[in-house]
Amino acid sequence: MTTEARLLHGTADDRLGEIADRLEGFLAADPDLSFQAAAFHDGAPVLDVWGGPHLAEDSVMVPFSVTKNTIGLSVGLLVERGELDLDALVVDCWPEFGAHGKDRVTVRQLLSHQAGLPQATPALTVAELLDDHAAAERLAATTPFWYPGTAFGYHGITIGNLASELVFRVTGRTLHEFYEQEIRAPHGIDFYLGLPADQDARKARTLPMIKPVADTSTMYASLLAPLAFGMPGPQVDLANDEVSWRFGHPAVSGTGTARGLARLFAAAVTGVDGAAPFLSAETVLTIGQQQVRGYDEVLGQPHRSHSIVFQKPTPTLAFGGPRAFGHDGAMGALACVDPDTGIAFAWTIARGPWPGGADPRALTLASDLGTILSR
Repeated sequence: MTTEARLLHGTADDRLGEIADRLEGFLAADPDLSFQAAAFHDGAPVLDVWGGPHLAEDSVMVPFSVTKNTIGLSVGLLVERGELDLDALVVDCWPEFGAHGKDRVTVRQLLSHQAGLPQATPALTVAELLDDHAAAERLAATTPFWYPGTAFGYHGITIGNLASELVFRVTGRTLHEFYEQEIRAPHGIDFYLGLPADQDARKARTLPMIKPVADTSTMYASLLAPLAFGMPGPQVDLANDEVSWRFGHPAVSGTGTARGLARLFAAAVTGVDGAAPFLSAETVLTIGQQQVRGYDEVLGQPHRSHSIVFQKPTPTLAFGGPRAFGHDGAMGALACVDPDTGIAFAWTIARGPWPGGADPRALTLASDLGTILSR
């Protein structure tokens, strides 16, 4: 059905009337709220809506760590093709990585936040992070913050550099090149690692969250967090400064629409437009399988879980069932897929709710879509 609500625009499956009404209510309650929401069910589009003053139908924006889904699916395609073995040692394809006791780190550990490299020593600069190889070289020469495999902690930015170098060592192409040539372009995905200049007019700003006056909490709950997310020298707004989104850091500054992100997951897991998915069911289960769960050494949070790159559902990140996987972003965005329900879902938001992470409205929406459309 075409939404007839005054504030909500777009289309929704006839079974999703309650969902459309709910979204209309969100917009009515908050005149500043601006979002896009999109979903596929078994490869068919079932939700494609938007509303609010800051985002239009085709606006593209940086959803921060939702970008990491491009890493996970690129890795999945290499696993699918037999070009990458998750249980191989990283040094088998990247010998320099073995310095300072990292010679036994497996690809599986590296891609599930277990390698102890959420930052280099000394800390990486923005220029190094926004480079195809510089940060990876520095990380390879760094002593891990914990003995690899004994704990895990969110490699919020560095996993993009580590994974990109791994992909380069295996394929001879950067992760940017591999994703563009093997996934984005062939499947018509409106989500870019490095926004092309001809798309600039569509770029919308990611707006700052508003902290409630009564909130006295501190930003970081661990000693590692300020180090992991701090960068020496001139600061860069990863979402809004052109140097960041033009490069398209694969962990934090890809650019696109909710429609593009939902299509990315659908193309991988269920297929779209009548085509077969680009990942087999076996590979989907492999990359979506839980690798770690519990206390995150970087975030200082007790209930975190990851598969290969992706986040897994937890009580505080309940976006699907036990086979679901995806990733949220610091400012409220979310993209995920649940192989058991066939739902691929994405939510982008111009100004997310405090204190950040996946917008609770998006988490509930992703879960409810699976319930409604699987009846």
